[in-house]
Amino acid sequence: MKTKTNETAIRDHYRQADLEANIRKAFNSTGRKIKDYTDTESMDEFHIRGREATRELAQLADLQKGMRVLDLGCGVGGPARVLAAEFGCVVTGIDLVEEYCQAAAMLTERTGLSHMVDFQQGDMTALVFNDQSFDAAWTLHTIMNIEDKTRLFDSVLRILKPGGLFVLYEICAGTNLPPYFPVPWAGDASMSFLLSPDELRRSLKGTGFKELQWVDVSHVSVKWFQGIARSRAESTQMPGGGCSGRKGLRPGISLLMGKTAAEKSGNVFRNLSGDRIRTVFGVFQRPESA
Repeated sequence: MKTKTNETAIRDHYRQADLEANIRKAFNSTGRKIKDYTDTESMDEFHIRGREATRELAQLADLQKGMRVLDLGCGVGGPARVLAAEFGCVVTGIDLVEEYCQAAAMLTERTGLSHMVDFQQGDMTALVFNDQSFDAAWTLHTIMNIEDKTRLFDSVLRILKPGGLFVLYEICAGTNLPPYFPVPWAGDASMSFLLSPDELRRSLKGTGFKELQWVDVSHVSVKWFQGIARSRAESTQMPGGGCSGRKGLRPGISLLMGKTAAEKSGNVFRNLSGDRIRTVFGVFQRPESA
């Protein structure tokens, strides 16, 4: 079961000091203005394959205009803004980290989407929303931080309308455990609670969810990392490659992962390549009669 110690450790792992101010500084250093949700794509999709995966998952779930969606573990709000701007969803994001919620609200206001997206600090295993108040719940790379998954799934089931969807993109345990640490979601094994794909499916079904879609996307994730590695190798071989000549903050995922971003991302690639972890899409439904 999740304890206050777990919660504090997870919050401290993700928290970045002066995040909102650093995002502003990073964009100011490039002379770029934040006016559209596409302007922040380089740093606001805190999951493997970024915006490409966000769109694929929303399409797999067939999310529709006007649906009220709860984004669990929303980070700085990148996926929530995509759901609003491209799919017409009305989104509420919740995250344990207050600094993420503040940055998410700032970015959403600047991109003109505050009328469709809002954010709240909170615990996704103890949701404060009314029963049957959302058409869908959505989560990307968050369940592996939750030890008491039954409590989480019960909470999600409660807030969904009958027939509502639970849409997830998650990291699962592979066959060659343990994974290498640190990774983006955990500095060590004490805050990483991976289930195998079969265990995750059984847990969801045991809570009362009906499985509609399940897709292992591990091979696509590996290819994505391979593409990044090739691009970096090619850039260093070009005249002047590998060094921009600029110092200071830059708009990128390191704003969220800190100085160890490269090591964490590298370990994710190693873990995927060695079948220590897997990535999956899932779409589950609260039964009409639940």
